[in-house]
Amino acid sequence: MSESADRGHDPAVARAHAAALRSIAREVVETVEPQDSSVARAGLLDLLREGAVMALTGAGVSTASGIPDYRGPHGSWRKHRPMTYQEFRHDPAARHRYWARSFVGWRHIDRARPNAAHRILAQLEARAVVLGVVTQNVDGLHAAAGSHNLVTLHGDLDKVVCLNCGIVEGRSNLDERLAQANPGYAEAVRLDPSTVNPDGDVELPQAWVDRFRMVGCLVCGSVELKPDVVYFGESVPLERKERATAMLASARSLLVLGSSLAVMSGFRFVLDAVRDGKPVGIVNAGPTRGDSRAQWRWRTDVGAALEELSAAL
Repeated sequence: MSESADRGHDPAVARAHAAALRSIAREVVETVEPQDSSVARAGLLDLLREGAVMALTGAGVSTASGIPDYRGPHGSWRKHRPMTYQEFRHDPAARHRYWARSFVGWRHIDRARPNAAHRILAQLEARAVVLGVVTQNVDGLHAAAGSHNLVTLHGDLDKVVCLNCGIVEGRSNLDERLAQANPGYAEAVRLDPSTVNPDGDVELPQAWVDRFRMVGCLVCGSVELKPDVVYFGESVPLERKERATAMLASARSLLVLGSSLAVMSGFRFVLDAVRDGKPVGIVNAGPTRGDSRAQWRWRTDVGAALEELSAAL
């Protein structure tokens, strides 16, 4: 948090910000020996054949759609630190910087389309193999692919909430208003798609940030607008927690797909499944925080794994 934002804030804000920074910096490393791929594949196939699987998905499910992951081998965390909720909420300059950068990066996220992993999960739900999906992603691609029993744990980038009055606006509508206030802005910025981060944020020179004009809330006029997503340092809304917990309670097993489980909002489902005696399977390109607690661990590309498993059912 900048000195200007931190000045005058109570200790609770500073502690929450510090905790968020620790969560952002958490690096997931190997904790157990990799499992033989044929053993993992066979175990995951049995798990799916039992049916009523709850799928917990992370950024690795959307990389094939052109959206970068955060903690993967080439994850954006190595070059970009996401903004914490405390910075966004209490630092007007940081919030303005986010919207300038996101106005440009949003176009890349908005063009993304579901890939094979999203489509297969929707098909497996229709076949009653998968009970439902709890996703940590905010890109809206599971819904676009046809998943119905879906909990977007961390929200969705296609909605914007006013922190002053609580009104919710569609992101596309806000984008039109921003385009009117900043004619030619997005087109003039030379964007390298590889620099777009999972939250739509993109690096911009300060001169471009200074040129950007923010618009206000349609109802109260406040510029304290925020993507309706859960930031580091912010809690998952209770209603979403309860829906996701209820889904796990109804499931026979948990299948983690494309997530390192670095944040507790996702990792807790592994802990809860183990506590309740439900088997856990993981498909991910790299190590995860839940590896030592999972019966089946297939270290591979999520989309390719789902195609193979679905074909074998």
